[in-house]
Amino acid sequence: MPVEEFVAGWISGALGLALGHPFDTVKVRLQTQTTYRGIVDCVVKTYRHESIPGFFKGMSFPLASVAVVNSVLFGVYSNALLVLTATSHQERRVQPPSYTHVFVAGCTGGFLQAFCLAPFDLIKVRLQNQTEPRAQPGSRPPRYRGPVHCAASIFQEEGPRGLFRGAWALMLRDTPTLGFYFVTYEWLCRRFTPDGRNPSSTTVLVAGGFAGIASWVTATPLDVIKSRMQMDGVKQREYRGMLDCAVASARREGLGVFFRGLTINSARAFPVNAVTFLSYEYLLHLWG
Repeated sequence: MPVEEFVAGWISGALGLALGHPFDTVKVRLQTQTTYRGIVDCVVKTYRHESIPGFFKGMSFPLASVAVVNSVLFGVYSNALLVLTATSHQERRVQPPSYTHVFVAGCTGGFLQAFCLAPFDLIKVRLQNQTEPRAQPGSRPPRYRGPVHCAASIFQEEGPRGLFRGAWALMLRDTPTLGFYFVTYEWLCRRFTPDGRNPSSTTVLVAGGFAGIASWVTATPLDVIKSRMQMDGVKQREYRGMLDCAVASARREGLGVFFRGLTINSARAFPVNAVTFLSYEYLLHLWG
């Protein structure tokens, strides 16, 4: 099993995460809290109350973990294509796989990524939703002092299953979405690249960026449910499951609630996925 794809996925995932985390913090707060009137209001209030570090809450943990999870996604995707088509990454430009094979490989990578990601994503969301400024003498301390304390608190208060709260929504979000993600990327690369040639850096950037936007358009409704399920249990249990969360959210806030955060997701998706794919392709070309 080739390991270069796993290593390239790890490095590209770390670069993408560092670029996109402030956007992700705003997105998570818009989806799970009702105190903000929109993106600008959320950004302004976060900055005033918590300064710049407020946008990077929960980043240290996913910087180590999500990079590894991204390694799983790209590594499994590439090796699944190897099994399906018997071609390596370099050979696929000359013998491009069918879009069906790309979709199946993407779904496989998405499913396994979601399984690995669930506990880390839960901790990230819990930390991002802490709106207290950095601890100061006399101020009320935040509920979680950091990622390790957050994980230990969830385990103690909610049991081992608590660490996988929202995992089913995460799997339902990522499995088909990442199939479409890789299909969109491959289609755009082939559309603007002569047969048998490697795509240019500009093509990779544009294809990666639009693949990210397309995937978030399909993923946002389940992403909202996932985030709300992950925050359920911090104070008291509100939802009996995914369906109950979806119905209750729609009744209270209308169908538009399922697209809350789509604008910020799209703004984040283009640069993050453009950088992720460019670094991934560059590393594989460098090592190939």
